[in-house]
Amino acid sequence: MTAYTVAVRALCEFTAKTGDLDLRFTPSPTAQEGIAGHAVVSARRDDDYEREIALSGDWGKLHVRGRADGYDPKRNQLEEVKTYRGELARMPANHRALHWAQLKVYGHLLCAARALASVRLALVYYDIASQKETQLVEEHDSAALRAVFEAQCAAFVAWAEQELAHRAARDGQLAALRFPHPDFRPGQRELAEAMFKASSRSCALLAQAPTGIGKSIGSLFPLLKAAPQHGLDKIFFLAAKTSGRQMALDAVATIRASAPLLPLRTLELTAKSRACEFPDNACHGDACPLARGFYDRLPAARAAALQLPMLDRASVRTAALDHEVCPYYLQSELARWADVIVGDYNYYFDFTALLHALTVQNDWQVGVLVDEAHNMVSRARSMYSAELAHGTLRVLRKTAPAALTKALDRVHRQWLALEKDQTAEYRSHAGLPEKFMNALQAATTAIGDYMGENPAWFDADVLDFYFHGLHFARLAESFGDHSLFDVTLTTTRAGKSDSTLCLRNIVPAPFLQPRFAQARSVALFSATLSPWNYYADTLGMPPGTAWVDVNSPFVADQLAVHVAGHISTRYQHRDRSLAPIAALMGEQYERQPGNYLAFFSSFDYMEKAADLFASTCPHVTVWRQSRRMDEDARSAFLQRFTLESSGIGFAVLGGAFGEGIDLPGARLIGAFIATLGLPQLNPVNEEIRRRMDAIFGAGYDYTYLYPGLQKVVQAAGRVIRTTTDRGTVHLIDDRFGRPDIQALLPAWWRIGAAPRPG
Repeated sequence: MTAYTVAVRALCEFTAKTGDLDLRFTPSPTAQEGIAGHAVVSARRDDDYEREIALSGDWGKLHVRGRADGYDPKRNQLEEVKTYRGELARMPANHRALHWAQLKVYGHLLCAARALASVRLALVYYDIASQKETQLVEEHDSAALRAVFEAQCAAFVAWAEQELAHRAARDGQLAALRFPHPDFRPGQRELAEAMFKASSRSCALLAQAPTGIGKSIGSLFPLLKAAPQHGLDKIFFLAAKTSGRQMALDAVATIRASAPLLPLRTLELTAKSRACEFPDNACHGDACPLARGFYDRLPAARAAALQLPMLDRASVRTAALDHEVCPYYLQSELARWADVIVGDYNYYFDFTALLHALTVQNDWQVGVLVDEAHNMVSRARSMYSAELAHGTLRVLRKTAPAALTKALDRVHRQWLALEKDQTAEYRSHAGLPEKFMNALQAATTAIGDYMGENPAWFDADVLDFYFHGLHFARLAESFGDHSLFDVTLTTTRAGKSDSTLCLRNIVPAPFLQPRFAQARSVALFSATLSPWNYYADTLGMPPGTAWVDVNSPFVADQLAVHVAGHISTRYQHRDRSLAPIAALMGEQYERQPGNYLAFFSSFDYMEKAADLFASTCPHVTVWRQSRRMDEDARSAFLQRFTLESSGIGFAVLGGAFGEGIDLPGARLIGAFIATLGLPQLNPVNEEIRRRMDAIFGAGYDYTYLYPGLQKVVQAAGRVIRTTTDRGTVHLIDDRFGRPDIQALLPAWWRIGAAPRPG
């Protein structure tokens, strides 16, 4: 008989949660505070106190397991420790009921394991602020606890049997699954085989695979095939942009269309800001109708949603509203039961990532696919960086409740001391300022306590500072060589001095390594992952990570690549470069009219070039990327590229149009790239260069050269999208002629000198 394994927490969350969704008894302590709180409680116990007790038991097809916080054999007392802030009396009743349900299940498992006739159960609530314990104690005999355990299991077993049947049917169909197309595209089989082998060997993979080979299906299909053999519970497909996530959903739809009997549950995760139906309401039953009675209506909503063929954003929203529950929190629940989950990087790699937390909690075997992985360095850096602006604090000191004034004033004084010691605009500190960090910690504690004592109070600005402060403090706990602490002095529009404090992560490896280790396999793939050691070093890829460079399906005759060696786009030569760039673009357009993209390193440079080109070639249609374009404006920009149109779209390298757009055939026949894409030379980047040099011995390459050329190759990759496309790329800078630079460009390119305008 196949057993269904379930964690105690997951069992009770399924069976014992009732009533409203209620986030008012918040903010809960941070993970670090929770760990510290548990440690304090544990340290107060006697030497024979048992900690982290592994317990398990069976009921029918269910195997229930978990770890109880502690057991005092002298008092025969089993304890479940919960840390909190605010007034304990304000804790919602359904939260307390869930805690008791978990503890009673642990109580039964302990009695069964040790043949105890009875046991004292203690819910130990530890107040982070006061460091006081409140114990709620009940004594139960083993028969009563067994009855509770059996009732919980009985309420869950039908669902477990359904899930076992689903898993068996899913794995049976996946074992027989065939590739959804008559044959693989060139390079696609090589990618798929590398993906399957990585899962088979339970290792990580870096795969450089060119555009046009079908990477989404080429990565999803082998992991789906691997699932039955390798015991995969879930596949996470993570992408940086909406377009990448949509391609994954389309790939799943293609696979399902080829295997109509495949019962594959695919979920798209959507950000709360986009999923929330009442963004101005608080998340509790008194304020939001979709939070009221959420857990009472959740079972029907969950069951209905899982009957749908695709759980994309629209489908989840419809199911949620049909059952009057919150779409955002319904999708979080559905993540427990989906087979393939498509979402942003942050759902697995961020500090508080939902998918990572569920993986750890449920001991899932997961395969993680990371699309367009060249974005991972910058995205992971942002996840593990934090900023605080002094101007924000100055405003808060005037508007915050009087009870918070003292704590905020203390932060302000310590901030002023940092500014006073600094004469240059930018300064990187060797360590963290202890007095400032103590003041910040005290302020976030004060705000948290105030919110706990005044649950109806709401101030968006104070909350924003609070959460930024918590994030800053949390990152400070793990500060090391992987990050910088720096202060930047600025001046406001009103002429007043201001400053920004930044904990700036530059090497995310220490934060990502535990996430890689938690997965059975992780595959990062992109058209631009060269040189591989840059990504392996900065991301912290595990030892034994495999590397595959998939051969391109494109040939040199498809793309004419020219180097304009007579032009320098260095900052000091920018103005001088404008006329020859305009001439080169004009001659190329006259020689071959059609649609082109022209990329520049900044908006200022782009606008000057566009102005000059428009004045010298007024007969050529020109359109431009603008600052802060919204989704509609970006769509309008791309819609200018049609099969019948011709003209030049001016854009910024590394921006919205430098990657992730698909303009095949005559929609785009060429690109002009007037820069190496090197990050700006400034004090911050120079400090990063020095740190990269100290860690890896390759400061310039890791800070400037590799990130810059990655953007160049991505932009050039917009031109050739299929094996029938033809096009031209002009690399406009004399440095593109250097052998060391050309060695970092795609091997299938045949690079020649650009004809000089006559």
